[in-house]
Amino acid sequence: MPLTDKQIKALKPEAKARKYFDGGGLYLEVAPSGGKWWRLKYRVNGIEKRISLGTYPDTSLAEARDKAHEHRKTVREGLDPSVERRRSLARAARTFEDVAREWLEKEKSSWTPRHCQATTSRLERLVLPRIGRQPLDSLQPPDILAMCNSIKTAVSTYTARLMLGLCSRVFRHGIVCGYITSDPCRDLAGALPTHRHKPMAALVEPKDIARLLKAIDVYDGDFRTLCALRLLPLCMVRTGELRQAEWSEVDFEDKIWRIPAEHTKRRREHLVPLSRQALKILYELKEVTGHGRFLLPGRRSDNRIMSENTVNAALRYMGFSSEEMCGHGFRSMASTRLNEMGFRADVIEKQLAHEQGNTVRKVYNRAEYLDERRDMLQVWADYLDSLRDGVRASPPIPQE
Repeated sequence: MPLTDKQIKALKPEAKARKYFDGGGLYLEVAPSGGKWWRLKYRVNGIEKRISLGTYPDTSLAEARDKAHEHRKTVREGLDPSVERRRSLARAARTFEDVAREWLEKEKSSWTPRHCQATTSRLERLVLPRIGRQPLDSLQPPDILAMCNSIKTAVSTYTARLMLGLCSRVFRHGIVCGYITSDPCRDLAGALPTHRHKPMAALVEPKDIARLLKAIDVYDGDFRTLCALRLLPLCMVRTGELRQAEWSEVDFEDKIWRIPAEHTKRRREHLVPLSRQALKILYELKEVTGHGRFLLPGRRSDNRIMSENTVNAALRYMGFSSEEMCGHGFRSMASTRLNEMGFRADVIEKQLAHEQGNTVRKVYNRAEYLDERRDMLQVWADYLDSLRDGVRASPPIPQE
């Protein structure tokens, strides 16, 4: 016979625990101490098991029957309610921060130390203080959107979109690990305004380039900074690649600088042919820093690279505003003028270490164009000298 509330209230403890069955495997166990426990008996793969459904009167008869119904449904689906409960509790115990740090640990072996530090810092400063303590499976699209809007207000739209992508990677890791079943970031496509990319400031007109080169020529700051300012326009590399450069990468005999994959944005080795002018600067620099590991060590220690702010600070010191020129602008300057001078776009893009936009072409076009790049950089170096010295106004024409 099914149990009733009146009957349950009247039950008294006995010397031994006693079970009172309600039907369908559900029963109430009354302990000698007087405690009343709801339990469900079920079978999985022919094995009898039991699961606790709570205590009476905290869990009423109706609530116990509802729980038993849900567990029996789980059994019919071929699952074990006890196992599913443990999994649910484990998911609830995992906060966003737990899974984010697990993801960082998994990914860091494929990242450079700099990228790992930057990604960890962004999470710790912008994301974890906002949602880090919340259970991973409790986070919904409105929670993530609120976090992104907060970052957009405090920092920028660009950073908010960047953090949305970062969070999505953490959630996708959680899906792979079985912690959750969906990524709430996926439903936020279009929720944040599009970031309007602002081109890097660069001087591209010959008269402005001449003015810049003349200012660099009389720069009276640190010698290492001067060398960085002189090498950037000649080599067309990213400022980070130059700052991380090591003497072991420079081959004076072959007149080439081999930037290892771990120092490049695309994680591919990049070759930089060295013009006569670049070699001259490197020989002078070697007299000062050649005893150490880095071409451009920081001021405080030979074991640390030059600060990322050094080049831009030097440009401001020389009178060039952030709207006029930045360290990255030397690449735009070279690209603009070399295209105007008639050099092949493929050769220019290869020297800039840009990826091919056409994926099919990228697969089949593996040419390094090294000889053409060597000739181009020498012509470019000579052209810069002519601008600085005011020798001629018209650019040279590349040889066919």
